[in-house]
Amino acid sequence: METSSSSGIAVNSECIDVFQSLKIGKKVKYIIYKLSDDKKSIVVEKQSAAGSYDEFTSDLPSDDCRYAVFDFEYKVADGDRNKIVFYAWSPESATIKSKMIYSSSKEALRKTLTGVAVEIQGTDFDEVSHEAVQEKINRV
Repeated sequence: METSSSSGIAVNSECIDVFQSLKIGKKVKYIIYKLSDDKKSIVVEKQSAAGSYDEFTSDLPSDDCRYAVFDFEYKVADGDRNKIVFYAWSPESATIKSKMIYSSSKEALRKTLTGVAVEIQGTDFDEVSHEAVQEKINRV
């Protein structure tokens, strides 16, 4: 099954399968998605079963856009919690063309990822820092 966006870019079925491994199977800690080389579909670039948050953010390119999902763990007064966080990563140094394609294709992927609790728009690493995401989760 492939879903298409308003930009005509399809979501590869592997994107959904890997997301289910994160959401239900808890076999994946984070997923980074990118546009395929031919710019016709969204594909899985990387998945990690045990990556830390620092490892995750270091896997985001400083000069190109990506989408990502992270199974975010945090502490509250009565214990530990998890929320699935979706990231639309669009750094300032990415090309305008890349930003436009990623922006117009985001909803196609986002609609297929049922169970995401929080969405983060990041243009620099401060906006996707653990503290910034924790603060947004606390407001949800």
